[in-house]
Amino acid sequence: MNTVTIGNFGENAAAEYLEKKGYSIVERNYKPKIAEIDIIAYNKEGVLCFVEVKTRKTSVFGYACEAVDFKKQRKITQGAMSYISSHNIDCEIRFDVVEVYGKVQSNGFSCEKINHIENAF
Repeated sequence: MNTVTIGNFGENAAAEYLEKKGYSIVERNYKPKIAEIDIIAYNKEGVLCFVEVKTRKTSVFGYACEAVDFKKQRKITQGAMSYISSHNIDCEIRFDVVEVYGKVQSNGFSCEKINHIENAF
């Protein structure tokens, strides 16, 4: 199972998790020239959340959120500003990270844990 397949699984699991928490997903894999934003969603309070999803098979080498370094944060922020300006958004925003941990099995990838970090940066 390659990393793209695992990443897609993680994004789907994160989207499902957020929807169960009452989020309304408005866009997935938004790709301005600057960077891709995995999920854009409104939470129950009407805050527009730009969500970076990181999927890992293990946390042995560090937590998934640690991969969202300053450079990645800057790209996501720039992508969010592109989205806001092109969609005339005028509301509170925030940046979240969703960590998805699972394992590869014979029938695919199974999710074992999801950690949602609100206001991650």
